Amino acid sequence: MSTAASRPVPRKGILDIAAYVPGKSKAPAGVRLHKLSANETPLGPSPRVREALAGLADRLEIYPDGQSTLLREAIAEVHGLNPRNILCGNGSGELLQFLCAAYLADGDEAIYTEHAFSIYEIYTRSNGATPVVVPETDLRADVDRMLAAVSPRTRIVFLANPNNPTGTYLPFDEVRRLHAGLPGHVLLVLDAAYAEYVRRNDYESGMELVSGSGNVVMTRTMSKIYGLASLRIGWMYAPEAIVDAVERIRPPFNINFAAMVAGAAAIRDREHVAKAVAHNAEWLERVSAEIRALGLDVAPSVANFVLIHFPEAAGRTAADADAFLTARGYILRRVSSYGLPNALRMTIGSEEANRGVVAALKEFLAA
Repeated sequence: MSTAASRPVPRKGILDIAAYVPGKSKAPAGVRLHKLSANETPLGPSPRVREALAGLADRLEIYPDGQSTLLREAIAEVHGLNPRNILCGNGSGELLQFLCAAYLADGDEAIYTEHAFSIYEIYTRSNGATPVVVPETDLRADVDRMLAAVSPRTRIVFLANPNNPTGTYLPFDEVRRLHAGLPGHVLLVLDAAYAEYVRRNDYESGMELVSGSGNVVMTRTMSKIYGLASLRIGWMYAPEAIVDAVERIRPPFNINFAAMVAGAAAIRDREHVAKAVAHNAEWLERVSAEIRALGLDVAPSVANFVLIHFPEAAGRTAADADAFLTARGYILRRVSSYGLPNALRMTIGSEEANRGVVAALKEFLAA
């Protein structure tokens, strides 16, 4: 028997997937690290989280509640939702994975825009479906182009709103227009990971649209503004029929007890969230303006990061800037894999980090 023929072979399409590559997280030896590559909050978690987790080691031998009741009820309380329409995951990425597993099959298609979160492609291909990538207009999702891409094989349309890594968003009348143009059997997934940061009167995360529809899901995360990235907490709000479908493939105990306790405490601390929103609003505006004053283009962002564009001139590219900043301990995110080879994404960090990046960029451009 041939040795090559006897080894396991992945299903068709798996080896065509480009594995997700996270941003850098280390500075050179001897240099102070300012990690601005993962959109983590500089304020950290609520003090209530630390209080809630105290004494947790006394019950580590007990399985957690398989329905995440404590966390679901806290989310429902804060947002005024029915707990039956809420499902929790090990990060919102796991919930996106479940939705693809439940609603995509060989030959199906999933639509998303050209600079959208790369995980959409990974989960689409891993379920045998074909990704359909729609061009954006000025780094924004284009509803007309998205609707034009819908075919008889379309099963899911992903919309990250706001989008990562561009920071741009669609006003909600455009989201409603997108939904109105989709057949009823097509699932619209609204990825609202950065919703808490948006301060625009024409923005909505999608809860109301979910409540009045049978084919819309909104996903959220507690990794960003709540400062719980290491605990991996996500949740989705969906019609009961969709929750029921995903429940059938969700593994038992996918949320650990520490995550439930921390998430419930964090989401109820509205004062801490307000502080994070205020800090981000101040520094998002200041950082954007100061970097533009250096002569660089910054995409208009409503999230907790900015996308900085660099010229293609030798010595001034995004790669050159990344190396220059890294040497000084400022770790930003390369976004070449998102079709943006001459841009860096910068998380809004502490005052010290924000000022340091601006000063370093000024030095880089003057060198």
